[in-house]
This record gives sequence, C-alpha cells and structure tokens, in this order.
Amino acid sequence: MFGQILAVVAVLLLGLLAVAILWMLGMRAKFPPTIKAMIWFTRTVMNPRQMQSAGTPGAYASVIRCCGRKSGRPYETPVVPMPANDGFMIALPYGSRANWLRNVLANGSATIVHEGHTYAVDQPEIVPMRTVEACFSASDRRSHRLFGVDECLRVRKAAAEPAAQDPRRP
Repeated sequence: MFGQILAVVAVLLLGLLAVAILWMLGMRAKFPPTIKAMIWFTRTVMNPRQMQSAGTPGAYASVIRCCGRKSGRPYETPVVPMPANDGFMIALPYGSRANWLRNVLANGSATIVHEGHTYAVDQPEIVPMRTVEACFSASDRRSHRLFGVDECLRVRKAAAEPAAQDPRRP
C-alpha cells in the first residue's frame, strides 16, 4: 500500500516537473500558447491581488495607468518598474504582446504610481534589455536571463508644464 502511494506521488512530482520545464522553455522561446496562457493567468489571478497594494510605499508592484487604444477606456495594470535617472524601465517578460504595453505605445504616454507618488511619463520605447540591464538588480538580471527576457520598456518622466500665468498679473 505504501509503495503504491509513493509511486503515485513520484508520478505526480515528475508530471509537475515536466510541466514546469515546458513552461520555462515556452517562456524562453516566446511560444505563443505559453505566453497567452501566462497573460491570462496574470490578468485573472495575479493582477487583482497585486492591485490591492500596487503603487503604495513598500509594495512590490507599481501601477501604470493608460487609456485603451481602441476603446479610450482608462486601465490600470500592476507593473514592476525600475527607477532610472530620467524615468523608469519595465522588463517585458511576455515580449510586446501585453495589452497595457500596446496601449502605452499607441498613446505615447501614461501615468505610473510608484512608492505612493504619481509620475506622468512619455516617450515610450522598447529597448534591448542588454542596453539597460544595469538598472536592474543582480537577482532580476538572473531571472531575466533564465526566462529569456530580452526587451524592456523605457519611459521618461514627462517635463512639467510651466504654470499658466494669471493674465491680470504684470
């Protein structure tokens, strides 16, 4: 009896290991079914949980706000931006398939809520990870290499518009 239970557990563990290896290889190769499944899981399971604290001081994730490129509706998505001198870098583990990314690129601007502060950002561009990897921690760089993350979104903090002068003042 114990031997049969042990055999079933071993088969289940081997099955889980096989699924994990296939998932990792699919992510590295940017295999569309793997990416679509991961985007669905992230959107339906992970994002609602992260949105509860995203953007607050000390939270793992921040919030990127943008308008839909077709609908014009406002959207909020948790992302993990790394502050840079003039803006933020956001690793793109799914490549350029994420809807929030396509919205930001189409609009040319967005808003990031990071550590309790809100930043208007613009000039979005996808850049090779190797050109900006110094912005990321050593553990992030290892994860990026492991999962084949080779692109990053760079956004710059929008220039503050000068305050409009009161026409009644000289």
